[in-house]
Amino acid sequence: MANNAKAIGAILIVVGVLIFLGGAVLSVATSLSAADGSASGAVLGTIIALFISLPVVGGGMFMVAKGRAEAAQQADQSRLRKILDMVKTRGQVDLSALVIELGSTTDQIHEDVYKLVGMGLFTGYINWNKGVLYSQEASKLKESNTCPNCNGQLELGGKGVITCPYCGTEIFL
Repeated sequence: MANNAKAIGAILIVVGVLIFLGGAVLSVATSLSAADGSASGAVLGTIIALFISLPVVGGGMFMVAKGRAEAAQQADQSRLRKILDMVKTRGQVDLSALVIELGSTTDQIHEDVYKLVGMGLFTGYINWNKGVLYSQEASKLKESNTCPNCNGQLELGGKGVITCPYCGTEIFL
């Protein structure tokens, strides 16, 4: 859909420019060919052609911008889907592998994991020091009040996040 919007936008921009050029050339040609034609008629015709073509060009620019925004959103969704698929199928994934396979940064992966947790799509835990993301069922994580990494007592770290005060592992519920 994003590519369609960009293509339609580009077509509208070209059509708008052609409308303007056609109207301007037509008004200049008719004004100069008339026996009593004046430059003011050519200018007025050009201004009218401009006002007719502006909404078409503006609509094209809007469609191109909308297409770019949709493409960026689709890229984000695709990246989130890949992270979720990788972690769920493998059970655990090194952050460095995610960074390499997705062509992303560690900070972007960090944000993406929190997005997945916020959407309720991912449960598991991550040890940022070791750089490993683990997938685990929320029911298993909720049963125990100990860290799956170091067996330390857990503390609530935020909505849906429990942070181990001993090793820094974050558990996502």
